Amino acid sequence: MYRNVSGTERRLRIVLAASAGVAPYLFDDTVSDTPLELTECQSAIIEPLITQAGGHILMAFGGAFVAEFVSVVNAVSFAISMQQAFEAHNDTVPEDRRLIFRVGIDLWDTAAGSKEISDECVNVAIGLQAIAKPGGILITETVFQHARHHLSFDFEDAGKHRLTETAGLIPTYRVANGTSPQSNGLRGDHFQSSLVVLPFVNMSGDPEQNYLSDGITDDIIARLSKISVLYVVSRDVAFSYQGSTEVFSQLALKLGVQYLLRGSVKKLGDRLLINVTLIDGHTQAQIWAKPYTFEFHGIFELQSFISGDIADALHLKVLPKERDTLNRRSTYSSESYRFYLMGRSYFNLSHTRRSLSLARQMFQRALEIDPHYAAAHAGIADCCAHLIEAGDFSVTTSEILDHSERALAIDSSLAEAHASKGLALHTTGHYEEAEGCFKRAITLQPDLFEAHYFYGRNCFNLGQFSEASDLFGQAAKLKRSDFRSLGIQSMCFQSLSQLSEARTAAWSALGRVEATITNRPDNVDALSFGAGILAFLGEYDRTRAWAERATIIDPDDFYTQYNVACAYAILGAKEEAMDRLERIMMPPAPRSQHEFMMHDSDLDALRDHPRYIGLLKRLGY
Repeated sequence: MYRNVSGTERRLRIVLAASAGVAPYLFDDTVSDTPLELTECQSAIIEPLITQAGGHILMAFGGAFVAEFVSVVNAVSFAISMQQAFEAHNDTVPEDRRLIFRVGIDLWDTAAGSKEISDECVNVAIGLQAIAKPGGILITETVFQHARHHLSFDFEDAGKHRLTETAGLIPTYRVANGTSPQSNGLRGDHFQSSLVVLPFVNMSGDPEQNYLSDGITDDIIARLSKISVLYVVSRDVAFSYQGSTEVFSQLALKLGVQYLLRGSVKKLGDRLLINVTLIDGHTQAQIWAKPYTFEFHGIFELQSFISGDIADALHLKVLPKERDTLNRRSTYSSESYRFYLMGRSYFNLSHTRRSLSLARQMFQRALEIDPHYAAAHAGIADCCAHLIEAGDFSVTTSEILDHSERALAIDSSLAEAHASKGLALHTTGHYEEAEGCFKRAITLQPDLFEAHYFYGRNCFNLGQFSEASDLFGQAAKLKRSDFRSLGIQSMCFQSLSQLSEARTAAWSALGRVEATITNRPDNVDALSFGAGILAFLGEYDRTRAWAERATIIDPDDFYTQYNVACAYAILGAKEEAMDRLERIMMPPAPRSQHEFMMHDSDLDALRDHPRYIGLLKRLGY
């Protein structure tokens, strides 16, 4: 639900149309009788799946039906789940009785209280299914823009089509290999299996021990990701489902994986009690489980045992070098490791200056115990990189370079260290060298959020908006709580004059901002960044309210002032915007911030303002 510029409450409605045929001939639109085979499958397969996805059937006729869903994710997930179900069904019946579905999905904007679905929306969905390939799923571009950031499946451009008599050419996309998570475009054919490690549950009764259960989850994800034949969902995506009550089959479908790993951790003094369970994502059956009991000083052996046992339970062909990696220690001090886990906990909590500073202290404490702990050096580099990103210019780029290079000297395979080094080079305007670091980080760890996000910032500062848009889109997939990636992607689309895509990305970003503020009403970063998004979307009253709240909470924060300046520039309050930019953009603000400002579409209204021109001259441009 949202409110448009005029103040009218609106909502998005997602319509799915599907038609089935008996192979090898698909029913045409003149068929009115529903075959017995389809009638039986509708009650046994289709209706339960629709209910599970939170949808309902609007109409059914012949070999077709039209349904409505509450979200794009639910509609696309249902379509994929239905295709999978009928693949399995068709294996059990003679060829002449097999059912093959074509699916089309469209999205429509209606008044909140309206009970009527637009005929145009239904006709577009029907038009999509009519041109879809048998067994395929075809969606409009607006559906694609929502789905691409929330589902693990790849999408392919299917060209522009005239789907109704009144509509023009509509861009369409097909779900690539949509009926098979194992063939998801995010992974290659060489993978034997796919897995998500759900965040382990802290059973100690002490929330202060969450760092331990989260850290053990992190370590298992990192170790299993080294197995070349196993696809493992990224850490940020896995943790976005922390505390989820969704059924395992739905999670497996959304993430496109075969198996789910869940576990619990209980700390009793220095003793760790860990239970691990492996679940089949399709049948929801438990296929392996094992309890582990270790002293904390044996935590490295414990993590090696767990990772190795999981690989064996999945019957994976693990190479000898990979088996060695599973057993590798990052430090020989369990106490240093404990401080490192605390640092990661603060780092992952939020990227506010307070959390980052606490994380930095924990990593520094780990290094005092073990000066050769590469991951701790990388952790400090990460914190410093994000502190600069948060406007803390007391941190120097030389500090980031020092710790990232120390980490790489100990372990050149640390993707985080390459990404942090890239950000240090980016901050000082060495964009080409930074690009090499970001590419190396992505090669080493394709699911590293920081590498994609900062590489996107690098391309943005160079005016490479198309490349930046793709990188921000991938970053948004990797970290589903992050709103900045989608917000800056919207700015890229604006600079490319792709206004429809810009609004779609902005709405998605606003949804994440609102979720963040619901959890933390005093999150100044979300409030100020969200104010700029609201201004672009025409929500002017809320823009002012959020901007004022953010300024009251933290009036001296660099990004609060910058984002509020962007919001005021869009509102036409040019003098108020310039007051803030002149206050924050002079040294010590780095070159990268100046050049980001120069490419920021939110500030386009200021480009010919005498104060803006004067500011650029004082900055040396």
